[in-house]
Amino acid sequence: MNRMFAIVEREMRKFFRSPVLMIMSMMVPILQLIIMGHAFGGKIVGTHVAVVDYDHGPQAVRLRETFDAIAVNLKTFTTVEYKDENQAREDVRTGKIDAAVVIPAQYSRRVYAQDAPRLGFVVDNSDQFTSGSLESEMQLVANALNAPAIQPRLANTIALEIVELYPYIDYMKFLLPCCVALAMYISVMIGGGMLYIDDKARGVHEGYLVTPITRIELVFGLNIAGSIKAVLSGISLTIIGSLMSGLGVIFHPMADLELLSMILVTSIAFNGMMFLMMVRVDDPLVPRAMFGILNILLLYPSGAMYPTAAFPSWLRALAVIDPFTYAIHGFKSILLKDGGFVAIQYDLLFLFLFGLGTLLVATPLFKRTL
Repeated sequence: MNRMFAIVEREMRKFFRSPVLMIMSMMVPILQLIIMGHAFGGKIVGTHVAVVDYDHGPQAVRLRETFDAIAVNLKTFTTVEYKDENQAREDVRTGKIDAAVVIPAQYSRRVYAQDAPRLGFVVDNSDQFTSGSLESEMQLVANALNAPAIQPRLANTIALEIVELYPYIDYMKFLLPCCVALAMYISVMIGGGMLYIDDKARGVHEGYLVTPITRIELVFGLNIAGSIKAVLSGISLTIIGSLMSGLGVIFHPMADLELLSMILVTSIAFNGMMFLMMVRVDDPLVPRAMFGILNILLLYPSGAMYPTAAFPSWLRALAVIDPFTYAIHGFKSILLKDGGFVAIQYDLLFLFLFGLGTLLVATPLFKRTL
């Protein structure tokens, strides 16, 4: 045990002497949390919508007043007056404005006569996010205009009552479990995989093996050190990310114990997986080339950003054996749902067995090369 912990001490001393490694392992997930959390989770504001009014009747005035209310309150869009529909279409096409509303002639008369009144809405659908938000807003406007002035005493339509189990979860909070898992993966990749190959290429491991240190002690020492690095990154990102996204779960002792358990088993699983992949690799360029491929192959099929139900069957099969799937599910269950140990028990079991299994498989593959 003393020999094994000597290896751990050497690896940790080397790691702390290069703090840039720990900083870099957290910078990418933090930047992803900040940028993507605001980009995908924010509401569209400040767009410009042209209004071409061929009617100028009272219902057209009512519609434009509704647009002014949106501009003042929701700030989704502001309106710009246009005289010509063709010019508005051209400006939407060239990107000068985001959409155009065309109020046809006789619009007010058709509203009063209940003669199928219509509004034209020209939108640039090459940007699905902006166009979808504007279309949703315009549909709400149309629904409000269609509502009867005097509501019936008895409801004659089917109403859907939605019960949400949790408070509103914005995209930054939703993205936090992904960023915690990603920080741990980057820490294992940089502080474990790349340093492991560099030491191996310099003959450090061969130097260990001419001492009384056994192969098992060396393997477990390297993996314990790698797991400690991943745990430090996971704890740091969990605290920083929770404070940035406004989650107060880190102030609950029971949740902290659950998070620590998830971080520990996730570090074991990630480190065992990385060691198995790198145990017979000798070229220092290989882990650097594999970094981006593994990131895409493991992170995106895990349901971190998109539900796995939308994937084809072969991707769903990959998600079943992907440790990211269980790590992110566990972190979501604690950070977002407060599910307790019952919600993460199978995640803990899979990650622990996965890490232990990969380590046992990798140990016989660790061989001398000199």
